[in-house]
Amino acid sequence: MRITDLTVTLFKWPIKPWKTGRSLFGGDIKLGIVTIQTDEDIEGYSFLGSQSQGADVFAGPLIDVLKPRLLGRNPLDIGAIWQDMWSMHRRVSLRAIGAVDVALWDLAGKVAGLPIHRMLGTCKEQVPAYASSAWLPTPEAYAEEAMHFKSLGWKAYKTHPHGIPKKDVEICRALREAVGDDMILMLDSMWAYGYEEAVRVGRAIEKLDFFWYEDPLAEEDIYNYIKLRQKLDIPLMCTEYAPGGFYGMAQWVQQQATDILRGDVAVCGGITPLVRIAHLADAFRMKCEIHHGGNSLNNVANLHVTMAIPNCDYYEVFPANGANKYGLVEDIEVDDEGLVYAPKGPGLGYDIDWNLVKQNKIPEQAL
Repeated sequence: MRITDLTVTLFKWPIKPWKTGRSLFGGDIKLGIVTIQTDEDIEGYSFLGSQSQGADVFAGPLIDVLKPRLLGRNPLDIGAIWQDMWSMHRRVSLRAIGAVDVALWDLAGKVAGLPIHRMLGTCKEQVPAYASSAWLPTPEAYAEEAMHFKSLGWKAYKTHPHGIPKKDVEICRALREAVGDDMILMLDSMWAYGYEEAVRVGRAIEKLDFFWYEDPLAEEDIYNYIKLRQKLDIPLMCTEYAPGGFYGMAQWVQQQATDILRGDVAVCGGITPLVRIAHLADAFRMKCEIHHGGNSLNNVANLHVTMAIPNCDYYEVFPANGANKYGLVEDIEVDDEGLVYAPKGPGLGYDIDWNLVKQNKIPEQAL
């Protein structure tokens, strides 16, 4: 079997604008379908782009740099292909590399007739989801949203607050008072604080029994993360955008700068490195909690990895209002017990809504 073509199909993804404390999302976004074709008429698919950066940002380098390196190769040589793509990461975004890698895994699963998590080695069939907030105007609004998801049977809620320490503590306090002691709460500060602020917020949410404290400091600030971890008892999770991707994780473990590793198929460059990150964490008896993927098929890919590793306990639904969901016939859904389940079909196991793609397809561009 050989790869005969690699294409990117762009289609419109209209999203009502929304934000977190640090980022803006939505507008007239272009989502892309990466298609890997073979001489045996088996194809692998993935989505390229997110609500903050459309596929058009990444498609040109993907076609110009990665496509020539894939044509004629055996698509099942996923490890060798990923290593070759990684060597180009200074020229091509990890999001583009990740999209190609996910499409290769989808294709391999179809060849084998198995879901990707089965090929990786299934560890579980279900995990609890947590609702992950967007920016909301008041502490009361966050509390109301958390209570809504609690009423639906969800067991956990994560806040993306305002990035202002005192206001963030007020939001966290309002959340705990609203949901009581029987709902798990997490705080994602989105790299908003300096060291001193991070200490004060961390101590406050420890008293509120928050489950983890995510990204309080800048992603490269390993020196202050080491100090912060020594000050606090709450578990720290702070490698979502750690420089170097998979290869940057070793120093975070070695220097004891974090309690939990973090990754997803978009940010770290595909299923291949995400599994490696999770296994690295597991070797040290650490958790690896998987981040949302920015689009529906990336979230499916993340779900496969979640089911194939023993050390990821939750599935993130971000934003909690479901704005991430687009382009599939059926998307991942949380049931009335707050659970999501392992995909059953071969490859990614979720069908692209080709009618929607056709209706919203952008005319061919020079890619």
